[in-house]
Amino acid sequence: MVTQTAAAAGPDVPDQRVTEREARFLPGLRMLVAGIVLILAGVAVAVVAGRQSHGAAVALVVLCVLIFIAGALALAGLTSVVPGQARVVQLFGRYRGTIRDSGLQWVNPFTRRIAVSTRIRNQESAQAKVNDADGNPIEIAAVVVWQVQDTASATYSVDDYTQFVTIQTETAVRHIASSYPYTSRREGELSLRDNADEITGKLSAEIAARVAPAGVRIIESRLTRLSYAAEIAQAMLRQQQASAVVGARRTIVEGAVGMVQLALQRLQDESVVDLDEERKASMVSNLLVVLCSEQATQPVVNTGTLYQ
Repeated sequence: MVTQTAAAAGPDVPDQRVTEREARFLPGLRMLVAGIVLILAGVAVAVVAGRQSHGAAVALVVLCVLIFIAGALALAGLTSVVPGQARVVQLFGRYRGTIRDSGLQWVNPFTRRIAVSTRIRNQESAQAKVNDADGNPIEIAAVVVWQVQDTASATYSVDDYTQFVTIQTETAVRHIASSYPYTSRREGELSLRDNADEITGKLSAEIAARVAPAGVRIIESRLTRLSYAAEIAQAMLRQQQASAVVGARRTIVEGAVGMVQLALQRLQDESVVDLDEERKASMVSNLLVVLCSEQATQPVVNTGTLYQ
């Protein structure tokens, strides 16, 4: 009996992983107004400097330049955050936090603001050809619904978190497919076809463990394709048909035997006719032929006795 289960261990990552924290930021509208006011103030100072003497003009020009720089920095720190997107703030190569509040925000103008999508995504794995636990080649594919939960891990722990999820999903699908048989042949054995809910639960758990280093949360996963490979599809179809026929015939025989037992018991309880063992055997044979035959049976009227 196959008892192998899917391993849920993900890839090894460094212990000192960068995790998400909130960045320091200010309301962007205030800084936008401040920047515009500074720019206008700088223009006004420049106009005044043109009407002053040489010494005063130089001082006003320096002040004008400083005001313009301050206004430019105020405007350069503005960043817009749309719903479903976060901004990872990085200053001189160091992670300074994440902005998730939507709207116009202001941060240090010298920082780099990396956009990371936090929307829910659908991703379908490529169709894979794998041998199941019994060694039969099958074709399998799955769809995964996922979302970035930790923007810092998604940015710094992996090179490309979207590609990372794609590769890890295909790896988990292949591992699950090779860990279980396509169809169950023993009592209590999990199979890919007969235990869809259990298999998808194990698939979700394994994918979640594999993509956890990238800060990704798995919402749901489902198998979208599951079939035998083309080279054995016809042979396995005939096997399934034969199994179905055997199962149907077994059900018919069990039902016929029960009906025969009921008929004999009723005849005996109600004293309709007194049958010896040989007549019972003949009656059982006739009833089984009638009940189990796939074609209509023709009755034969016996005008004599069983012994003539």
